Amino acid sequence: MARLAGVSQATVSLVLSPKPDGKGPLISEETRQRVLEAARSLGYVPDPAARRLAAARNNLLGVFSFTATFPTDVRHSYYPFLVGVECEAAALGYDLVLFTGSSSGGAGAAVPDALGRVRLADGCLFMGRHTPRAELKRLVEDGFPVVHLGRREELEGVAWVGADYVHATREVVGHLTQLGHRRIVLVREDDDAPASADRQHGFLEGLEVAGLPAGPAAVFRSGDPERDLTAERLRSWADEGVTAFVAEETDTGAAWRSLLSAVRGAGLDCPVDVSLALLGSPPSDLASEPVPTGFDIPRPELGAAAVRLLASLVAGEGEGAREPLVSCVFRPGPTTGPPPPARP
Repeated sequence: MARLAGVSQATVSLVLSPKPDGKGPLISEETRQRVLEAARSLGYVPDPAARRLAAARNNLLGVFSFTATFPTDVRHSYYPFLVGVECEAAALGYDLVLFTGSSSGGAGAAVPDALGRVRLADGCLFMGRHTPRAELKRLVEDGFPVVHLGRREELEGVAWVGADYVHATREVVGHLTQLGHRRIVLVREDDDAPASADRQHGFLEGLEVAGLPAGPAAVFRSGDPERDLTAERLRSWADEGVTAFVAEETDTGAAWRSLLSAVRGAGLDCPVDVSLALLGSPPSDLASEPVPTGFDIPRPELGAAAVRLLASLVAGEGEGAREPLVSCVFRPGPTTGPPPPARP
């Protein structure tokens, strides 16, 4: 090709593989056109593998899920995240490689260097409520680009993107207090996931803004809501004057599912006797139920934001950078109404 164009091999390389930052020797337009015409006449097609090798990158972004299995149901809560991830990766010119943990005993399994395979990619996006801290810390210390989808401030050095659950939860509580509710209980699972902590923080802030008690009695925390949240407990709360309940969304959906079951078991009507709100979206197996009052998590937007941040880290441009918190949209629903008249 160099002989046909009448130029050196180095000039051919500069024309066909220009530096991405635009730096390097200047090539005249006449010379560039000669090289391109020679390439066309010879049927030259750039080899992407060779280009990636030369750049010491694969143009691959990894996605690793810490759930037991990678989601395949389009109704799965992670599916919209993946839609945003895929669309943004394609827009930025990256391919994706999915890591499921299937060769290491399951996603998130406690196997030495269980995340070692993610180094096949240029960087990796992680998602899941519970993450193996030691493995992530090792990746970060080695300089491997990592982004967690969901707040992870407790993992030093791990970049993350997240939703503004605090403000969104506070807005839901504000809606209930404006309706007249003065005794509200939050139902949540018993773990320390940041998403749960943020929702509780926003819930207690909402009570304080309304001038309502925000002590321990306002939060029901259980490692097994389906066992602990009984119809008898619901009746007891109602007898004590509780008129509204708020549940968090989790991967399992246990808090919301248990709350619905207990309310029905107690013979209470929603929203006549009690109002219910969900901090997120209902589980897919409850799709036939009325969509409750609460908020929608902008999952595709979060996935796209995570890819943008990861791409900037891969390019060496994102150290210390972070995407702003993504706002959640308040969702009105038929599960909330004014509290019932006070009992004599």
